[in-house]
Amino acid sequence: VQLQASGGGLVEAGGSLRVSCAASGRAFSAYSTSYIMGWFRQAPGKEREFVSRIVWSGGSTFYADSVKGRFTISRDNAKNTVYLQMNSLKPEDTAVYYCAAKRTWSGEYEYWGQGTLVTVSS
Repeated sequence: VQLQASGGGLVEAGGSLRVSCAASGRAFSAYSTSYIMGWFRQAPGKEREFVSRIVWSGGSTFYADSVKGRFTISRDNAKNTVYLQMNSLKPEDTAVYYCAAKRTWSGEYEYWGQGTLVTVSS
């Protein structure tokens, strides 16, 4: 499974940005319904933290309290792509955003993308 994140950039506080994560590979294409896709972020000098996740089969979602009500995770089955729509961005949302994938029975995320930088200016 390969994950390619994109869409990061510079945005002013209060603005919006959407990051994407395209999944590829035979393991994912053949068994996408067995995967959970997640977004994590790592701010400068801080540990990586969970942001959101979506269950590919059924679309169940979950959010960290810090982004609930502002961020929306979604998926496009036809494109094998997961999106994170980020609204009402704050300077503290500045981080490298990583997408990750794991099979539903796995405790840890198994596959990681390369990350995309989101910078929110005040």
